Amino acid sequence: MQFLSPGQIVFKSLIQLWPVWASLAIVLGASLAFRKKLGLYGQVVQSTTGFVGLFLVGFWLFAAIFGRAIELFDPLGQIAEMKDALPGAIEPHSGLPYLFGGDKLARDVFSRVIAGARIVLIIAPLATLLALSLGIGLGLPAGYFGRCVDSVLSFLANLVLAFPIILLFYLLVSPGILETPIPYTLAGVFFAFPIVLFGVFFVAGYRTQPMKLAIRLAVTLLAGAWLFATFVFDADPFGVMRVSPSTLNIFIAVALASGPGIFRIVRSLTLDIKTREYVLAAQTRGESPWYIMLWEILPNARGPLIVDSCLRIGYTTILLGALGYFGLGMPPESPDWGTMIKESSRFMRIFVHPALPPALAMMSFVLGLNLLADAIREQSLRD
Repeated sequence: MQFLSPGQIVFKSLIQLWPVWASLAIVLGASLAFRKKLGLYGQVVQSTTGFVGLFLVGFWLFAAIFGRAIELFDPLGQIAEMKDALPGAIEPHSGLPYLFGGDKLARDVFSRVIAGARIVLIIAPLATLLALSLGIGLGLPAGYFGRCVDSVLSFLANLVLAFPIILLFYLLVSPGILETPIPYTLAGVFFAFPIVLFGVFFVAGYRTQPMKLAIRLAVTLLAGAWLFATFVFDADPFGVMRVSPSTLNIFIAVALASGPGIFRIVRSLTLDIKTREYVLAAQTRGESPWYIMLWEILPNARGPLIVDSCLRIGYTTILLGALGYFGLGMPPESPDWGTMIKESSRFMRIFVHPALPPALAMMSFVLGLNLLADAIREQSLRD
């Protein structure tokens, strides 16, 4: 079997990732050129910490977008001759290299790492957004109305937070729970939150503009119907996405575990912001409570929420890796990074190369999110 030299492996890898480098150069170059017109984003990209964070996150984002063009082999394909192949081994039939070597099932590690980026970049942000909508939808009224509303919602949040988080995750993603109606009931409730939240947002803001309101509500209902059909019933009418029961459980686990934490942040921010002069002015104009919450309070709480969301996407990525490592996450053949590390860890004394790329990928993506959150926090404090 023929092999590439270490220098050739590095060079070939860089060339194979050319769509990522080109996209990063265009996006980051344009961001730096127009930074003065981009507000908070322009300030973040101008800082060293923010630039490095955007570079790392952008790298994996574009790797996920252009993954099909970057992958040299089918991430699930097996070529018997390439079992446990060392990095740089040339596949005899196609003449293409296994740049990062092959795993125990003779699959290309490089292609699987790139494919794993698509899984992470879909599940982690969407699960975090679901938790964010849950926290915002409950935290705003709890902080704004106070009294009984605050007491009931805070009690429910504290009840979830009091439950051991590891045990909660284990219960929610265990295969046995799929035999009960619990996951699908929770999914129906949780995925209703973003639909209702956007609907109330548009009704409160465009009630005097019926045409704009009708268009926005129609788009919200159509998107919400697709969201519900895809995630709750696994019946995407367009065939764009298929959500397996194990993936649905991950969404529910993240929303239920992260939602109460976001609720407490939103509630605290609302208690502070509702005493500001512009909120009192809106109350004097006779604006509705939901208009004040969604159009006056929420925009002024965006800085801390953006920072928290960046960190939570990183936590969710680590959670996906941990669940995959313990066999409770995605299906066994999935190329997600946690499952790859789990499959490779059993043979690390003999073959180290299959475990290192997914571990480094996860580390770099989470590091980029943390750096990005730090940069946003610094700029928010300056403002």
